[in-house]
Amino acid sequence: MKRIEPDRCPAVTGASAYDCLVPPANPSAPKLALSTSSVYPESTAAGFALARQLGFDGIELMVGMDPASADVDAVERLAEYHEVPVLAIHAPTLLLTQRTWGPDPWEKLERSAMAAHQLGAKVVVVHPPFRWQRSYASGFTEGIRRLEATTGLVFAVENMYPWRGPGGGEVRAYAPTWDPSQLDCEHLTLDLSHAATARQCSVALVHDWGERLAHVHLTDGTSGATDEHLLPGAGDQDAAGVLAALTANRYSGHVVIEIQTRGLDRGARVQALTDALAFARQHLVAVAGRVS
Repeated sequence: MKRIEPDRCPAVTGASAYDCLVPPANPSAPKLALSTSSVYPESTAAGFALARQLGFDGIELMVGMDPASADVDAVERLAEYHEVPVLAIHAPTLLLTQRTWGPDPWEKLERSAMAAHQLGAKVVVVHPPFRWQRSYASGFTEGIRRLEATTGLVFAVENMYPWRGPGGGEVRAYAPTWDPSQLDCEHLTLDLSHAATARQCSVALVHDWGERLAHVHLTDGTSGATDEHLLPGAGDQDAAGVLAALTANRYSGHVVIEIQTRGLDRGARVQALTDALAFARQHLVAVAGRVS
């Protein structure tokens, strides 16, 4: 997509300079959300502000990223102030958020469901259990089904990857597996960077998972030893092909931009998020036009 320089942007009342860099949304395409983790180390509040500024359709809230993210009333005020809806809740089931909302993983998921109901989100993203969470792991699939039945929400289990030691050998970090497609779970989240680290093909996963695919983290990776969360199109996961496959399959979930911008200043971070949103809109619009 050709970038238009901000000073040459056609005058549009109320538009920012970045509006000219992003194709218009296709109303029949999946909603495009911004994960608040994409603005780290900036705050959850900054995530809402940037989502509004750049034209995202909503937010995926990464609970535990900062104190405000775990304060549901504060998040509700941010959503109302910026007029940006919360479309998904990412439960605090990461290694670095083990103490957010208490140490009990089931309490974390129950509180995530309560947050989703208060904020109007329909999806809760959850990671597979760690191997040391033995009790949680032993009843994980049954518990996820119970939560879906009692809350009416989608609990979409995210694909992870094997941890690798210095010599390249795999370290068992998740139980029973890092691959949620092997679990008896109805709904799955596809993260392209995690697929790259696991040395999987995201396009193949879209087709293999079929209707189980409920949520997508649009990013990229290069099949290395670390989870990179590159800009979509900057890795080996054929992000454009993933968006084409989603549209061809008439995917009805959300697509969430989840990229790593930690080492960037504010200007570079805004540009990276703008480029990611433009990439997603460009490919979803183009393919949706051929399918519809």
